[in-house]
Amino acid sequence: MSAETAATPSFEAALRQLEELVQKLEKGELSLEQSLQLYEQGIRLSRLCHAQLEQAEGRVALLVKDARGDLVKDGQGQPRTTPLAPEE
Repeated sequence: MSAETAATPSFEAALRQLEELVQKLEKGELSLEQSLQLYEQGIRLSRLCHAQLEQAEGRVALLVKDARGDLVKDGQGQPRTTPLAPEE
């Protein structure tokens, strides 16, 4: 495991930290400097969560493609979001 991977929290941990930061900021009991530091930390966590969600969406998109690499679509031509039936 690389040092970068060890320092990067999981999506769930980052989201939990972000929620805690928001609660602290919403209380309004911090100095301006403390608020700015927490805000900056929150932005980093938000970007991390967003990147991890995009990565997960990419993985899901690969799973819903057919053998030719085309997205599997529903009856209305939209990408299918329901689970695929297991292949037998």
